[in-house]
Amino acid sequence: MVEPPWWRPDRHARRRPNLLARARILAAVRRFFDDRGFVEVETPALQVSPGLEPHLNAFETALAEPFRDGPVAPVYLHTSPEFAMKKLLTAGEEKIFQIARCYRNEERSPTHHPEFTMLEWYRAGAGYRDLWADCEELLAAAAEAAGVARFARAGKTADPRAGWTRIGVCEAFEEHAGIDLAATVDESPDPSRLIEAARSIGVRTGPKDRWEDVFFRIFLAEVEPRLGVGAPAILYDYPASMAALARIGPDRRFAERFEVFVCGLELANGYGELTDPVEQRARFEADRALRTELRGSAYPVDEDFLAALESGLPDCAGIALGIDRLVMLATGAARIEDVLWAPVAGPR
Repeated sequence: MVEPPWWRPDRHARRRPNLLARARILAAVRRFFDDRGFVEVETPALQVSPGLEPHLNAFETALAEPFRDGPVAPVYLHTSPEFAMKKLLTAGEEKIFQIARCYRNEERSPTHHPEFTMLEWYRAGAGYRDLWADCEELLAAAAEAAGVARFARAGKTADPRAGWTRIGVCEAFEEHAGIDLAATVDESPDPSRLIEAARSIGVRTGPKDRWEDVFFRIFLAEVEPRLGVGAPAILYDYPASMAALARIGPDRRFAERFEVFVCGLELANGYGELTDPVEQRARFEADRALRTELRGSAYPVDEDFLAALESGLPDCAGIALGIDRLVMLATGAARIEDVLWAPVAGPR
């Protein structure tokens, strides 16, 4: 059955309660950060580098320069405002947040949309565990704004006011998949041991799988669906090979990275931020090499971001949270389009 366009009054009327809840949640988010002394910032969506995660695909365009024929400078719609916000920390801001429109091509599913809303916030002089209390208090405020006692999705519920689960990644693999992940982890993990463990529990693997590929197959099949059921969960201390822009912890095998899960759905991703420009450049180049291998091309490095790190990014922690997913959880909506005022046109 083909659904009518989103702007048809009958369809809009069905979605409108979700959209009004969205408006209340966004107002509550702003109150939450204002009450805690954060400054709301705005950074450009057009960037010289959209982010270098190998599996993200950006929208590309170009800036035209006056008095020249045609566009001359390729730019991208950002996949996150992260680089620009960290530059503001370098400039001297200490507690900032942003509700930003973000763009990721080739992403469309019940929980993904090519244009979506991201909440990011950063604290200078803080560690990644300092953000955990922010998350707990923010989700409780969002539920109150939406007028619900529990979040819900796909038959699962979670009470944001209950005691949250805090569980390490290795502990979660042991508990939910029966796999000793720590035995397979080092700074450059060999996939063979994890492949063997995956096959022992019936998770498929392929001949070209990297360690991270096998990790995610196990995680998506056995671990993620069980996280955040009853109460939200914080999953922390990811393997160092999955650090992204997080700094490495005291145990060099693990990074200061955590994610928030509610009703089996990933909601937020936070870091104790990496401040070393040499290590950050090395990671960027590794990501570019992997993206070239997987997709045949790579995005440029934001040299201005690396210059900001060199000039002295303070110790800090930051996190990105999906507003659309938060509204889905608060309203019980099954699809992300059901909580967007005007979904992007095109096939689904």
